Amino acid sequence: MVPHRYLILILIPTALMIAGTAGYYLLDERYTLLDALYMTVITLTTVGYEEVHPLTPSGRLFTIILLLVGVLTFFYAVTELVRVVINGEVQQLFGRRRMERSLAKLKNHMIICGYGRMGRHVCREFAQRGLPFVVIDRRAELLRDFDLAHGIALEGDATSDAVLRHAGVERARALVTVAASDADNLFITLSARLLNDKLFIVARAEGELAEEKLRRAGASQVVTPYAIGGAKVAMAVLRPAVVDFLEWATGAEHLDLQIEETRIQPGSKLAGVTLHASGLRQDLGVIVVAIKDAQGNLLANPPGDAVMMPGDTLIALGAQQSLDRVAILASRQAA
Repeated sequence: MVPHRYLILILIPTALMIAGTAGYYLLDERYTLLDALYMTVITLTTVGYEEVHPLTPSGRLFTIILLLVGVLTFFYAVTELVRVVINGEVQQLFGRRRMERSLAKLKNHMIICGYGRMGRHVCREFAQRGLPFVVIDRRAELLRDFDLAHGIALEGDATSDAVLRHAGVERARALVTVAASDADNLFITLSARLLNDKLFIVARAEGELAEEKLRRAGASQVVTPYAIGGAKVAMAVLRPAVVDFLEWATGAEHLDLQIEETRIQPGSKLAGVTLHASGLRQDLGVIVVAIKDAQGNLLANPPGDAVMMPGDTLIALGAQQSLDRVAILASRQAA
Protein backbone atom coordinates (compact mmCIF):
# COMPACT_ATOMS: atom_id res chain seq x y z
CA MET A 1 0.00 0.00 0.00
CA VAL A 2 1.00 3.61 -0.60
CA PRO A 3 1.88 5.34 2.73
CA HIS A 4 -0.79 7.72 4.06
CA ARG A 5 1.64 10.64 3.89
CA TYR A 6 1.97 10.24 0.12
CA LEU A 7 -1.79 9.94 -0.30
CA ILE A 8 -2.34 13.14 1.66
CA LEU A 9 0.18 15.02 -0.48
CA ILE A 10 -1.69 13.91 -3.59
CA LEU A 11 -5.16 14.55 -2.16
CA ILE A 12 -4.45 18.12 -0.95
CA PRO A 13 -4.01 19.68 -4.43
CA THR A 14 -6.94 17.62 -5.74
CA ALA A 15 -9.22 18.76 -2.90
CA LEU A 16 -8.21 22.40 -3.41
CA MET A 17 -8.96 22.19 -7.14
CA ILE A 18 -12.38 20.66 -6.48
CA ALA A 19 -13.23 23.15 -3.70
CA GLY A 20 -12.13 26.13 -5.78
CA THR A 21 -14.03 25.03 -8.86
CA ALA A 22 -17.19 24.36 -6.83
CA GLY A 23 -16.88 27.73 -5.09
CA TYR A 24 -16.64 29.81 -8.25
CA TYR A 25 -19.37 27.78 -9.94
CA LEU A 26 -21.83 28.16 -7.07
CA LEU A 27 -21.09 31.82 -6.24
CA ASP A 28 -21.60 33.16 -9.77
CA GLU A 29 -24.12 31.67 -12.14
CA ARG A 30 -22.26 33.12 -15.12
CA TYR A 31 -19.35 30.72 -14.55
CA THR A 32 -19.41 27.37 -16.30
CA LEU A 33 -17.50 24.45 -14.78
CA LEU A 34 -14.65 25.08 -17.22
CA ASP A 35 -14.58 28.80 -16.29
CA ALA A 36 -14.60 27.91 -12.60
CA LEU A 37 -11.76 25.42 -13.04
CA TYR A 38 -9.78 28.01 -15.02
CA MET A 39 -10.20 30.59 -12.24
CA THR A 40 -9.12 28.05 -9.63
CA VAL A 41 -5.97 27.10 -11.55
CA ILE A 42 -4.80 30.69 -12.20
CA THR A 43 -5.50 31.57 -8.56
CA LEU A 44 -3.70 28.61 -6.97
CA THR A 45 -0.73 28.89 -9.31
CA THR A 46 -0.63 32.71 -8.78
CA VAL A 47 -0.44 33.23 -12.55
CA GLY A 48 -3.11 35.91 -12.35
CA TYR A 49 -4.47 35.99 -15.89
CA GLU A 50 -7.51 38.14 -16.64
CA GLU A 51 -10.77 37.07 -15.02
CA VAL A 52 -13.29 35.33 -17.26
CA HIS A 53 -16.07 37.47 -15.80
CA PRO A 54 -15.84 40.39 -13.37
CA LEU A 55 -16.00 39.05 -9.83
CA THR A 56 -18.85 39.85 -7.51
CA PRO A 57 -18.06 40.93 -3.93
CA SER A 58 -18.67 37.36 -2.74
CA GLY A 59 -16.43 36.08 -5.53
CA ARG A 60 -13.65 38.45 -4.51
CA LEU A 61 -13.97 37.38 -0.86
CA PHE A 62 -13.79 33.71 -1.95
CA THR A 63 -10.70 34.46 -4.05
CA ILE A 64 -9.00 36.10 -1.03
CA ILE A 65 -9.72 33.04 1.12
CA LEU A 66 -8.57 30.69 -1.65
CA LEU A 67 -5.36 32.68 -2.06
CA LEU A 68 -4.53 32.86 1.66
CA VAL A 69 -5.39 29.27 2.51
CA GLY A 70 -5.13 27.42 -0.74
CA VAL A 71 -1.95 28.81 -2.25
CA LEU A 72 0.22 28.14 0.81
CA THR A 73 -1.24 24.66 1.24
CA PHE A 74 -1.01 23.92 -2.47
CA PHE A 75 2.63 24.91 -2.75
CA TYR A 76 3.52 23.04 0.45
CA ALA A 77 2.04 19.86 -1.00
CA VAL A 78 3.79 20.35 -4.34
CA THR A 79 7.12 21.07 -2.60
CA GLU A 80 6.80 17.94 -0.49
CA LEU A 81 6.05 15.84 -3.56
CA VAL A 82 9.15 17.20 -5.29
CA ARG A 83 11.24 16.53 -2.19
CA VAL A 84 9.97 12.96 -1.99
CA VAL A 85 10.92 12.34 -5.62
CA ILE A 86 14.34 13.99 -5.29
CA ASN A 87 15.21 12.10 -2.09
CA GLY A 88 14.42 8.81 -3.79
CA GLU A 89 11.59 7.87 -1.44
CA VAL A 90 9.40 6.89 -4.37
CA GLN A 91 12.15 4.66 -5.73
CA GLN A 92 12.55 3.12 -2.29
CA LEU A 93 8.82 2.49 -2.13
CA PHE A 94 8.81 0.70 -5.48
CA GLY A 95 12.02 -1.06 -4.47
CA ARG A 96 10.28 -2.45 -1.39
CA ARG A 97 7.39 -3.60 -3.54
CA ARG A 98 9.80 -5.41 -5.87
CA MET A 99 11.45 -6.98 -2.84
CA GLU A 100 8.07 -8.17 -1.53
CA ARG A 101 7.30 -9.81 -4.89
CA SER A 102 10.76 -11.40 -4.98
CA LEU A 103 10.38 -12.76 -1.45
CA ALA A 104 7.02 -14.30 -2.33
CA LYS A 105 8.60 -16.19 -5.25
CA LEU A 106 11.66 -17.52 -3.38
CA LYS A 107 11.91 -21.24 -2.78
CA ASN A 108 14.77 -23.50 -1.65
CA HIS A 109 16.79 -20.41 -0.77
CA MET A 110 19.17 -19.60 2.07
CA ILE A 111 18.41 -17.30 5.00
CA ILE A 112 21.23 -15.53 6.84
CA CYS A 113 20.36 -13.96 10.18
CA GLY A 114 22.88 -11.23 10.97
CA TYR A 115 24.91 -9.09 8.58
CA GLY A 116 27.96 -8.54 10.73
CA ARG A 117 31.50 -9.58 9.82
CA MET A 118 30.71 -13.28 9.58
CA GLY A 119 27.34 -12.70 7.93
CA ARG A 120 29.01 -10.66 5.18
CA HIS A 121 31.42 -13.51 4.41
CA VAL A 122 28.55 -16.01 4.25
CA CYS A 123 26.54 -13.75 1.92
CA ARG A 124 29.52 -13.20 -0.39
CA GLU A 125 30.12 -16.94 -0.60
CA PHE A 126 26.49 -17.62 -1.53
CA ALA A 127 26.55 -14.78 -4.07
CA GLN A 128 29.70 -16.15 -5.74
CA ARG A 129 28.07 -19.56 -6.06
CA GLY A 130 24.88 -18.09 -7.54
CA LEU A 131 22.65 -19.25 -4.66
CA PRO A 132 19.52 -17.21 -3.85
CA PHE A 133 19.48 -15.92 -0.28
CA VAL A 134 17.83 -13.49 2.12
CA VAL A 135 19.85 -11.68 4.78
CA ILE A 136 18.06 -10.33 7.86
CA ASP A 137 19.39 -7.67 10.21
CA ARG A 138 17.67 -5.17 12.47
CA ARG A 139 20.34 -2.52 11.79
CA ALA A 140 19.22 -0.60 8.72
CA GLU A 141 22.58 1.16 8.32
CA LEU A 142 24.33 -2.17 7.67
CA LEU A 143 21.91 -3.09 4.89
CA ARG A 144 21.84 0.34 3.22
CA ASP A 145 24.64 -0.43 0.75
CA PHE A 146 23.78 -4.09 0.22
CA ASP A 147 24.26 -4.94 -3.46
CA LEU A 148 25.25 -8.62 -3.64
CA ALA A 149 23.93 -10.64 -6.57
CA HIS A 150 21.17 -13.21 -5.91
CA GLY A 151 20.52 -11.68 -2.47
CA ILE A 152 17.68 -9.75 -0.83
CA ALA A 153 18.26 -7.59 2.26
CA LEU A 154 15.42 -7.58 4.79
CA GLU A 155 15.42 -5.18 7.72
CA GLY A 156 13.91 -6.76 10.81
CA ASP A 157 14.44 -8.76 13.98
CA ALA A 158 15.22 -12.37 13.09
CA THR A 159 14.05 -13.53 16.52
CA SER A 160 10.50 -12.67 15.41
CA ASP A 161 8.43 -15.45 13.83
CA ALA A 162 6.75 -12.89 11.57
CA VAL A 163 10.09 -11.73 10.15
CA LEU A 164 11.25 -15.32 9.56
CA ARG A 165 7.99 -16.10 7.77
CA HIS A 166 8.42 -12.93 5.72
CA ALA A 167 11.85 -14.22 4.66
CA GLY A 168 10.24 -17.49 3.54
CA VAL A 169 11.58 -19.77 6.27
CA GLU A 170 8.85 -22.34 5.55
CA ARG A 171 10.08 -22.62 1.92
CA ALA A 172 13.81 -22.20 2.60
CA ARG A 173 16.52 -24.78 2.06
CA ALA A 174 18.76 -23.71 4.95
CA LEU A 175 19.17 -21.03 7.60
CA VAL A 176 22.41 -19.62 8.96
CA THR A 177 22.22 -17.66 12.20
CA VAL A 178 25.31 -15.59 12.97
CA ALA A 179 23.85 -12.96 15.27
CA ALA A 180 26.06 -11.12 17.76
CA SER A 181 24.93 -13.05 20.84
CA ASP A 182 24.45 -16.72 21.68
CA ALA A 183 21.03 -15.85 23.14
CA ASP A 184 19.81 -14.45 19.82
CA ASN A 185 21.22 -17.41 17.88
CA LEU A 186 19.55 -19.81 20.30
CA PHE A 187 16.17 -18.08 19.99
CA ILE A 188 16.41 -17.86 16.19
CA THR A 189 17.34 -21.54 15.96
CA LEU A 190 14.42 -22.58 18.15
CA SER A 191 11.95 -20.38 16.24
CA ALA A 192 13.15 -21.55 12.82
CA ARG A 193 13.01 -25.22 13.85
CA LEU A 194 9.42 -24.84 15.06
CA LEU A 195 8.44 -23.11 11.81
CA ASN A 196 10.16 -25.68 9.56
CA ASP A 197 11.11 -29.05 11.01
CA LYS A 198 12.99 -30.04 7.83
CA LEU A 199 15.15 -26.91 7.64
CA PHE A 200 18.94 -27.32 7.73
CA ILE A 201 20.16 -24.87 10.40
CA VAL A 202 23.74 -23.75 10.96
CA ALA A 203 24.25 -21.72 14.13
CA ARG A 204 27.19 -19.74 15.41
CA ALA A 205 28.31 -20.28 19.02
CA GLU A 206 30.72 -18.07 20.92
CA GLY A 207 31.46 -20.64 23.61
CA GLU A 208 31.38 -24.39 24.14
CA LEU A 209 28.51 -24.11 26.63
CA ALA A 210 26.22 -22.64 23.97
CA GLU A 211 27.02 -25.41 21.48
CA GLU A 212 25.03 -28.11 23.27
CA LYS A 213 22.09 -25.76 23.84
CA LEU A 214 21.98 -24.86 20.15
CA ARG A 215 21.95 -28.51 19.15
CA ARG A 216 19.12 -29.19 21.59
CA ALA A 217 17.23 -26.21 20.15
CA GLY A 218 17.38 -27.76 16.69
CA ALA A 219 20.64 -26.69 15.05
CA SER A 220 21.86 -29.16 12.43
CA GLN A 221 25.41 -27.85 12.67
CA VAL A 222 27.07 -25.56 15.22
CA VAL A 223 30.11 -23.50 14.28
CA THR A 224 32.47 -22.01 16.87
CA PRO A 225 34.55 -19.38 15.03
CA TYR A 226 37.27 -19.06 17.63
CA ALA A 227 37.81 -22.84 17.84
CA ILE A 228 37.89 -23.15 14.03
CA GLY A 229 40.19 -20.15 13.71
CA GLY A 230 42.57 -21.51 16.33
CA ALA A 231 42.68 -24.92 14.69
CA LYS A 232 43.37 -23.36 11.30
CA VAL A 233 46.22 -21.27 12.69
CA ALA A 234 47.76 -24.40 14.20
CA MET A 235 47.26 -26.28 10.91
CA ALA A 236 48.90 -23.44 8.98
CA VAL A 237 52.00 -23.93 11.12
CA LEU A 238 52.04 -27.73 11.26
CA ARG A 239 50.62 -28.64 7.82
CA PRO A 240 50.68 -25.56 5.57
CA ALA A 241 50.40 -27.57 2.33
CA VAL A 242 47.22 -29.23 3.59
CA VAL A 243 45.72 -25.83 4.42
CA ASP A 244 46.59 -24.52 0.97
CA PHE A 245 44.99 -27.55 -0.65
CA LEU A 246 41.76 -27.25 1.36
CA GLU A 247 41.45 -23.55 0.58
CA TRP A 248 42.03 -24.29 -3.09
CA ALA A 249 39.44 -27.09 -3.15
CA THR A 250 36.74 -25.16 -1.26
CA GLY A 251 37.14 -21.80 -3.00
CA ALA A 252 34.36 -20.96 -5.46
CA GLU A 253 36.79 -19.28 -7.87
CA HIS A 254 38.80 -22.45 -8.57
CA LEU A 255 36.63 -24.40 -10.98
CA ASP A 256 39.38 -26.84 -11.94
CA LEU A 257 39.28 -28.44 -8.49
CA GLN A 258 36.36 -28.46 -6.07
CA ILE A 259 35.14 -30.59 -3.21
CA GLU A 260 31.37 -31.03 -3.03
CA GLU A 261 28.79 -33.20 -1.32
CA THR A 262 25.94 -34.84 -3.25
CA ARG A 263 22.98 -36.70 -1.82
CA ILE A 264 21.89 -39.86 -3.65
CA GLN A 265 18.16 -39.79 -4.32
CA PRO A 266 15.96 -42.92 -4.49
CA GLY A 267 15.70 -44.18 -8.05
CA SER A 268 18.88 -42.45 -9.27
CA LYS A 269 21.46 -44.18 -11.47
CA LEU A 270 23.90 -44.34 -8.55
CA ALA A 271 21.53 -45.93 -6.03
CA GLY A 272 22.51 -49.52 -5.26
CA VAL A 273 25.65 -49.34 -7.44
CA THR A 274 29.24 -49.92 -6.31
CA LEU A 275 31.79 -47.16 -6.70
CA HIS A 276 33.72 -49.17 -9.25
CA ALA A 277 30.63 -49.94 -11.36
CA SER A 278 29.48 -46.32 -11.27
CA GLY A 279 32.47 -45.16 -13.32
CA LEU A 280 32.83 -41.98 -11.29
CA ARG A 281 36.58 -42.40 -11.12
CA GLN A 282 37.19 -43.91 -14.54
CA ASP A 283 34.76 -41.88 -16.66
CA LEU A 284 34.46 -38.56 -14.80
CA GLY A 285 37.81 -38.37 -13.00
CA VAL A 286 36.06 -37.79 -9.65
CA ILE A 287 37.58 -39.02 -6.40
CA VAL A 288 35.04 -40.06 -3.76
CA VAL A 289 36.70 -39.05 -0.51
CA ALA A 290 33.99 -40.38 1.79
CA ILE A 291 30.44 -41.71 1.93
CA LYS A 292 28.11 -40.59 4.73
CA ASP A 293 25.07 -42.80 5.20
CA ALA A 294 21.59 -41.68 6.30
CA GLN A 295 22.42 -42.48 9.95
CA GLY A 296 25.41 -40.14 9.91
CA ASN A 297 28.13 -42.81 9.76
CA LEU A 298 31.11 -41.73 7.69
CA LEU A 299 33.14 -44.14 5.55
CA ALA A 300 36.39 -42.45 4.60
CA ASN A 301 38.35 -43.53 1.51
CA PRO A 302 35.66 -46.08 0.52
CA PRO A 303 36.79 -49.14 -1.46
CA GLY A 304 35.64 -49.85 -5.00
CA ASP A 305 33.10 -52.45 -3.85
CA ALA A 306 31.36 -49.99 -1.50
CA VAL A 307 27.67 -49.75 -2.45
CA MET A 308 26.04 -46.34 -2.66
CA MET A 309 22.54 -46.42 -1.20
CA PRO A 310 19.64 -43.93 -1.42
CA GLY A 311 20.07 -41.30 1.26
CA ASP A 312 23.87 -41.58 1.26
CA THR A 313 25.91 -38.43 0.79
CA LEU A 314 28.97 -38.55 -1.44
CA ILE A 315 31.88 -36.26 -0.59
CA ALA A 316 33.73 -36.01 -3.88
CA LEU A 317 36.75 -34.16 -5.25
CA GLY A 318 37.10 -33.15 -8.88
CA ALA A 319 36.52 -30.52 -11.53
CA GLN A 320 33.31 -28.53 -11.16
CA GLN A 321 31.96 -29.79 -14.47
CA SER A 322 32.46 -33.40 -13.37
CA LEU A 323 30.89 -32.74 -9.98
CA ASP A 324 27.85 -31.24 -11.70
CA ARG A 325 27.57 -34.46 -13.69
CA VAL A 326 27.69 -36.48 -10.46
CA ALA A 327 24.83 -34.38 -9.08
CA ILE A 328 22.76 -35.17 -12.17
CA LEU A 329 23.46 -38.89 -11.87
CA ALA A 330 22.55 -38.81 -8.17
CA SER A 331 19.24 -37.03 -8.75
CA ARG A 332 15.91 -38.77 -9.00
CA GLN A 333 15.39 -37.41 -12.54
CA ALA A 334 18.38 -39.40 -13.77
CA ALA A 335 16.59 -42.71 -13.28
